[in-house]
Amino acid sequence: MKKILIMTLFIAPAIILNAQKIGKLAPEKPPEVFPPNAWGIDLMFGEGGFGLGTFYRKSLSQTVTGFVDISFSESKDEREVEYIDYFGNTYVFGKKNRVFVIPLNFGAQYRLFMESLTDNLRPYVCAGIGPTLVLTTPYDKDYFAAFGDAKSKIAAGGYIGFGANIGTDKSNLVGLNLRYYYIRLFDGGVENLENRFRKELGGVYISLNIGLMY
Repeated sequence: MKKILIMTLFIAPAIILNAQKIGKLAPEKPPEVFPPNAWGIDLMFGEGGFGLGTFYRKSLSQTVTGFVDISFSESKDEREVEYIDYFGNTYVFGKKNRVFVIPLNFGAQYRLFMESLTDNLRPYVCAGIGPTLVLTTPYDKDYFAAFGDAKSKIAAGGYIGFGANIGTDKSNLVGLNLRYYYIRLFDGGVENLENRFRKELGGVYISLNIGLMY
């Protein structure tokens, strides 16, 4: 019995050590290294309709990316109600001006869950800040002709959001994000509807990002 106990004391550690060696996982695949620069366009969908933007991104590390972006979209009063007449024309009762916002933002995005998710899905949070050009055009004129009478103001702005880049292609960038824009005027505001002035022009946008990496 004593011999069996002694043999067990010597053999058991060897079995455990061998089991640990057998149970070791293969080395993890190193993360993909993507090109540091990206340029592309944002296709934006928000409360005011469709918008369009462009961006430039520069990787500062594996998790932090700096960016600059600019976009153009319409900002509508939540009280606007659009009607369609017998001939298919659309109009809004009491609307005085169309309002457009052109925010220029500088910011950074931080990649999330880098250690636990594959490179095929690269989620991030982002934030930007910068000035916003606000344009108003008279509603009683044709859409494009009205820009001849456009008036402009400068507002303070910025946004926060989250999104993800998709795929492992190292030449093309495809992503999707959700942003909340904060845009505020510090004067009397702008007049979408007759005698109703707005100072806060931000909102929520969903953006599809399509670009090139190099």
